Amino acid sequence: MNSAKHIYFILLFIVFSACKEKTISNETYSVSELTISEIHKAYEQKELSSVQLVETYITRIKTLDSTLNSITTINLEALGIAESLDKEYQQTGKLRPLHGIPIIVKDNINTAGLPTTAGALALADFIPEEDAFIIKKLVEAGAIIIAKSNMAEWAFSPMHTESSTAGTTRNPYNIAFVPAGSSGGTAAAVAANFGTIGLGTDTGNSVRGPSSHCALVGFRTTLGLVSRSAIVPLYLRNDVVGPMGRTVADATKILEVIAGYDSEDQLTKNSNGKIPENYSQYLIEDGLKGARIGILRELSEDNPHPEIKTLFEKAISNIDSLGGIIVDPLIIPGFKDLRQNQWCATFTEDIEAYLSKYVKSDTLKTIEDIIRIGSNSEWAGERVKRNAAHSGRWEDSEIACLDVYTDSRRIAFREAIENMMDSLELDAIVYPSWNNPPAHIELFSEEYKGDNNQIISPHTGQPAFTVPMGYTSENLPAGLQFLGRMYDEPTLIKLTYSYEQGTLHRKPPTNYKD
Repeated sequence: MNSAKHIYFILLFIVFSACKEKTISNETYSVSELTISEIHKAYEQKELSSVQLVETYITRIKTLDSTLNSITTINLEALGIAESLDKEYQQTGKLRPLHGIPIIVKDNINTAGLPTTAGALALADFIPEEDAFIIKKLVEAGAIIIAKSNMAEWAFSPMHTESSTAGTTRNPYNIAFVPAGSSGGTAAAVAANFGTIGLGTDTGNSVRGPSSHCALVGFRTTLGLVSRSAIVPLYLRNDVVGPMGRTVADATKILEVIAGYDSEDQLTKNSNGKIPENYSQYLIEDGLKGARIGILRELSEDNPHPEIKTLFEKAISNIDSLGGIIVDPLIIPGFKDLRQNQWCATFTEDIEAYLSKYVKSDTLKTIEDIIRIGSNSEWAGERVKRNAAHSGRWEDSEIACLDVYTDSRRIAFREAIENMMDSLELDAIVYPSWNNPPAHIELFSEEYKGDNNQIISPHTGQPAFTVPMGYTSENLPAGLQFLGRMYDEPTLIKLTYSYEQGTLHRKPPTNYKD
């Protein structure tokens, strides 16, 4: 175990032991699959306190995470924060929107007083003085940052979750397999009920891919809806941050809090006037009734694994039985060409800007400093060097790399999709989040296949939500992805909630039940 991580767990044991007397009951409270609404109901009925909930999650982490390796740091202040929130509720009788809800945060999001390492040796000792904008909003809403989660180093890998600071995270449904990357720590931890919900980041895959592999709901929202300031970037022009939860309702409650303008992230100015008063109003059980859903066979038929194909066809049948109108196949003119030449190598400029603004170290200013410090992951180390040697588009550096609202190639790709959606009056497009099951950890590169997350929304900026679609014969989860129009999160919430409630695919991993 990493020495810093070891020290944190020792300190945690001392604090945890000292705070045991603060619980309202010595009885064990089952936290398996608890939702935000259920927790708040338990608070109101005095069946549970924030302290008791935090203690229970911490006990689960201490007892069960040694195999998964999903958590890097537990917040030593969590119990004290929970106690303060309990006193506040006793005094006011009012619950904030996320009052006493323990959240797991990916280790590339700045959290005051807690290490934010992005899984890299270069940031192993970095402890931010201030929370990221979205963390401030969550805390103001009453959330408790209970822990930080492991991630693929610098967020480079969609394949697996391996870092220099904490090692490799395993899939709770079968520990021989990957949870995908780069937000695999959050996915594994939330799936295993180590917290109520979590945050991940998604450059090309990393909210939806791990959520799919761990039977979770993952929201990649419209680029510009949620702030990315004070988050270690990969490619900022693609980066988003989003909720990873066990239910659509829980993810929606997080989105309600974190959406909105941040002066430190000018892309969010595009969200002005496009955010509803609340998103929860779109949690409509029969939301699929009459909805027109396009089936993107160009993705789903791209050499799928037979079991994933079967699950996808069943999902289409489910949508139909729930009242959806199936448009199959959906053909987007020029799709094959438009998806090409979208990625740009902006890591160097993005990470150096982050280091200058937040880390402020004389010995860590450039990508060359990162390379000098090194990595325990050969895979991640090579990716850093490769990015140091490149700038601009990977395929055609003559075309400028711009944001989603001004980049000509990105706009053309988005318009082709949304124009076809308009002409067919589609509410959403669906396809498997992955065409293949999770890879074996030891073969993460060789078995990396069928990643549909990378292809559309990171470039077009459109929202894309994944929800559980079922399981393979090896009990490995699969996900169904819904793609919508820019800022049309309300429709995606309605559709994914209806599908979720109509199928109820989510189940906890066998070895991580209460």
